[in-house]
Amino acid sequence: MKHEMKTASSAAGSLPRRAVLGAMGAWGASAWAFPIAASAQTTPARAAQRLVVLGGALTEVVYLLGAQAQLVGTDTTSLFPEAAQRTPKVGYMRQLSAEGLLSLRPDCLLGTEEAGPRVVLDQVRSAGVRIELVPASHNWAEVQRKVAVVGQVVGRESAAQALFVRLDAEWARVQQQVAAAPRKPRALFILSHGGSPMVAGTGTAADALIRYAGGVNAVTGFAGYRPWTAEALAEAAPDVLLNTTQGIEAVGGEEAFWQRPELALTPAFARKALVAMEANHLLGFGPRLPGVVQALHTRMRSLVA
Repeated sequence: MKHEMKTASSAAGSLPRRAVLGAMGAWGASAWAFPIAASAQTTPARAAQRLVVLGGALTEVVYLLGAQAQLVGTDTTSLFPEAAQRTPKVGYMRQLSAEGLLSLRPDCLLGTEEAGPRVVLDQVRSAGVRIELVPASHNWAEVQRKVAVVGQVVGRESAAQALFVRLDAEWARVQQQVAAAPRKPRALFILSHGGSPMVAGTGTAADALIRYAGGVNAVTGFAGYRPWTAEALAEAAPDVLLNTTQGIEAVGGEEAFWQRPELALTPAFARKALVAMEANHLLGFGPRLPGVVQALHTRMRSLVA
């Protein structure tokens, strides 16, 4: 994935620089480490009053900024905080329907680039709904973008600035802790929510998370996700396996997970070295990322000690 700064999408189809620039105006580019000149600012759009959010990380930011009263709906990945589970649901972010979205009468739809299908977004846009889509880069800048864009969309730029200052301090502390670790365990992320299990190669959120947590992705020969084979697992030789709690539940629990014979070919098998977290918490790249990285770093170290 690209690690450079991107801007977020507009009702016209391209991402409006004003979404980030408006948030940047009062704060200064240096504080956010965004390569955007302050002189390029434009007038931000009016704050959304009826907001539908697609993506758990973005929903978390809305709540952290105290703007939940502006929410009229969220997608099924919006599970945190608990109050988000009680919001009207519009379905899974990749399988939306125009009717379901428009029934909530939103004036703004805020999501990630994963939202779709694209034809549904086009229908919603043509109905006069403002759409903002935040691109993913699987790095700290992605979290910066999410906080900045949400702050601008809900009209709470000052609160977003304060949130970022706090998150940035947490991130710096965690990265300092990770950098001091003497060993980088080999970790492998397995996606097993349904069908044949897949492993995460480069350019994935899992790959970035492993590296941020002080590990080495045991699979680097390809980008994206691919089915595993016994031979590939043996060659990868991971010290630790990562999965989601949903993935472990889908295969019948941890005991059933370890019964797959090919896992016995890995160093992780002897220690039963497995770390599982809720999917959006683990891979969402939202405001809880510093805590996720610290927890994963600590857990991996304890499993390979």
